[in-house]
Amino acid sequence: MFNSIPPITRNIIIINVVVFIVVGFIFPQFFDSLSAFYPFSPNFRSWQVITHMFMHGGYAHILFNMLTLWSFGPVLEQALGEKRYLILYFLSGLGAFFLFNLWNFYEVQQLTAELTNANIDVSDIFMKADLTKYQRNFSLYEYNEQALNLYAALTVPMVGASGAIFGVVAAFATLYPDAKIGIMFIPIPMKVKYLLPIIIVGSVWLGISGNVGGIAHLAHVGGALVGWLLARNWRKHLYRFN
Repeated sequence: MFNSIPPITRNIIIINVVVFIVVGFIFPQFFDSLSAFYPFSPNFRSWQVITHMFMHGGYAHILFNMLTLWSFGPVLEQALGEKRYLILYFLSGLGAFFLFNLWNFYEVQQLTAELTNANIDVSDIFMKADLTKYQRNFSLYEYNEQALNLYAALTVPMVGASGAIFGVVAAFATLYPDAKIGIMFIPIPMKVKYLLPIIIVGSVWLGISGNVGGIAHLAHVGGALVGWLLARNWRKHLYRFN
C-alpha cells in the first residue's frame, strides 16, 4: 500500500519518520539546532527555516501530520505534478514560518518595551536565552510574567510539518472545494470549502488570543494562505499540468 503513494509524498513521509527516529532516539542533542527559533533569538540558525519542517514534538504530532499528508498529498501530487507539488509544500512551510514569526516580532517588541519601562535589563534575558551557553531554565524569570514570556519566545522553538501540510490541505480545498471529508469531532462529512475556513478562523483566534496550548496556530494560517494563493493561480492552468 505504501508503494502506491506517489514518490514526493512518500519520500516526505519517509524523511519525517527517519528524522523523528534519529533525532528523537539517537542524536537528541541536535533537536534544538534543527528546530526553528525566533529569527532574532541567539539560538536561530539560517537552516532552521527548512529543517524545522521535519522536526516533531511527539508521536501524536508526527502521526497526525503524516496521516493528513497521506490523505491529501497524493491527489495534489498527481494533479499538479511533482515540481509544483514540491514548490507548494516548501513555500507553504516557509509561509508558516514567516507569519508565525511576524506575530512573534510584534509580541517581542511589546514585551521589550514593557520590560524596559519597568527598568528590567532585556539584554540579560537575551544573553541567558543562548542555549549554546546556558541550559534552558524558565525559573530564572518566574518573578516577572513579561520577562518569562520574552525568555520563552527566545528559547521555545517551532517544530513540525503542520504549516506545509496546511498549505497542501488549503490547495486541495481550492482545487476540489466540493469534496467531502470527515474528521473526528464532526461525525457528518462536510465539504472542504466550508470546513477549511472554520479551521482557519479558529486558528487565527487561538493564535492571537494567546490560547495556543503549545500549538503554533498562526503557522497553520501562514501555510494555508500560501497554499490557497498558489492553488488559486495554478487552477487556471490545471489542464496543462496533467
